[in-house]
Amino acid sequence: MFKVPRIIPAMHCIAANPQSAIRNRPMHFRRVCLESFGYTLPDETVTTAELERRLAPLYERLRLPEGRLELMTGIRERRFFPPGTRPSTVSIESARKAIDASGIDPRYFGALVHGSVCRDFLEPATACRVHHGLDLPPDAMIYDVSNACLGLLNGVVQVASMIELGHIRAGVVVGTECGRSLVDNTIAQLNSDQTLTRDSVKNSIASLTIGSASAAIVLCDAELSQTDNRLTTAMVRCDTSQHDLCQSRGLETFMQTDSEELMRQGVAAGAETFERFLAAAGWEPDDIDRTFCHQVGVAHRKLMFESLGLNPEIDFATVETLGNTGSAALPVTMAIGIEQGQLHAGDRVAMLGIGSGINCLMLAVEWQRSLPRVEEQTPQRRRQTAKVD
Repeated sequence: MFKVPRIIPAMHCIAANPQSAIRNRPMHFRRVCLESFGYTLPDETVTTAELERRLAPLYERLRLPEGRLELMTGIRERRFFPPGTRPSTVSIESARKAIDASGIDPRYFGALVHGSVCRDFLEPATACRVHHGLDLPPDAMIYDVSNACLGLLNGVVQVASMIELGHIRAGVVVGTECGRSLVDNTIAQLNSDQTLTRDSVKNSIASLTIGSASAAIVLCDAELSQTDNRLTTAMVRCDTSQHDLCQSRGLETFMQTDSEELMRQGVAAGAETFERFLAAAGWEPDDIDRTFCHQVGVAHRKLMFESLGLNPEIDFATVETLGNTGSAALPVTMAIGIEQGQLHAGDRVAMLGIGSGINCLMLAVEWQRSLPRVEEQTPQRRRQTAKVD
């Protein structure tokens, strides 16, 4: 007689400690390497003083002192791509630099994630044009990820998980933020809105910190790696009760940000995440040799390091000269730090991402070797695999 199989409810499979089974566990990786970086910065530099000159009508009406914007943010300048720049065009350039620097045959790449806020269109995915421009394999998984300033880091975790599971050998995460339109439109609206006060104008300050940049990261399995830079741990945490502190309908429209409250709540969420991150990585704060963080402003950086109990001297920052470049901020900063010799064999590196929403994502990396820049590599130093599995 046919017997109907017994279906065991999922909760019956929970271990002795049900609370530990319910709580999300940290992500650990054993075979994933953070292999190489590529980045592209705009040629045009725009100083904060120049933005204030453009804001003269607002400053005169509200009697705001010159230098106020740089004093509040610590940002001296930022860069912008030319008007009309398509994110995919720059992303192709950055991803090609990262892939070339890795020396890994493009046929090994099984995933491409485009993670910036800026995209060419709502559809198709911007990753499609980037994939085509890079001539990566047709069986690669490609898509866009959008999560405010954490999009690229989310992509890193997703590609790392594919590698850890053995689904792919290598993948690239890339994104390009084009902030010119947001800054231009913010200035125009601030100058034309006669109802603004010294207090209400504060909700637009964050928009004026935005800059443009592009970054790409190649990840691969340990067998392909020349660096053995191991991505070991990832920890996530969110506080979505604060989702309305920063809202924008797009980088071409106005953005409203309660900067002071977002800073307080973001740092609080970051501190909770950091405590769990340390436990998951098996680190103490003093074990961390170098940090790379999302770049918002000088005051935010100071408060965050005080809250985390970290020495700010271990942090490498670019916010003063690049501004807030969204999802590209942390990877661009890390790429520049690598170029400048900020990482050494044996360094324990913490990548600390905090974005609006509020979302936190922190990554632990055991660093061993930095690959030379693309233009420094010779054909003999590039590894080209003759046979692809």
